[in-house]
Amino acid sequence: MSQPNQPGIAVPVIEASDLTKTYHLGNQQIQALRGVSIRLNRGEFASVMGPSGSGKSTLMHLLGCLDTPGSGSYFLEGEDVGRMGSRDLARIRNERIGFVFQTFNLLPQFNALQNVCLPFLYKRNGDGAAERGQAALESVGLADRAKHRPSELSGGERQRVAIARALVTDPAIILADEPTGNLDSETGNDVMDLLARLVGDGLTLVVVTHNPNIARLADSIYHMDDGRMLGSGDPR
Repeated sequence: MSQPNQPGIAVPVIEASDLTKTYHLGNQQIQALRGVSIRLNRGEFASVMGPSGSGKSTLMHLLGCLDTPGSGSYFLEGEDVGRMGSRDLARIRNERIGFVFQTFNLLPQFNALQNVCLPFLYKRNGDGAAERGQAALESVGLADRAKHRPSELSGGERQRVAIARALVTDPAIILADEPTGNLDSETGNDVMDLLARLVGDGLTLVVVTHNPNIARLADSIYHMDDGRMLGSGDPR
């Protein structure tokens, strides 16, 4: 069920309100999120900071439809994600959300192009997958590395392959969890420049980072601690 669209009013890409999440470990309850809210528009770049255990990863899992909240609401491009079943959530993850991780998560037996095209394995219609995959590699400057396996690529190139994979389905948002964590500072800056350019092309980007220099590149910075959002994401 979507929120009603009013003429002339843009629907936020991400609108999450009062999200909670509790994990049960034996007899122990861990409150990972305690009423977290975040709202982002198309073409907005937000960074999320906080110490380990603050709830950053849990928030990313909920925004990425990898998990469901205990309470609260989450609308993605006006659609109520909380009302979706597992099949619809899988479709949303595959088609409208791109993921970029610190460890790249590339399959070593596949070349760059095959890794980029992996999302199409979950789609009934994979027509044009190779062409779209090649275009995604070209967009990150790796058109000439399509046939190389991850072991033949540098760390920065592997992360750019991962970004191309996140882009290949033309998602609404990209969620990046410490995308420069395994890279040297110069390569990390190149990767962040690439992500910032994608935001300029209209993507919405959320980056979890411990690096304040990375966070300062964002339009807004959200700080988390003990499952709570501290502040409203005001610009730096």
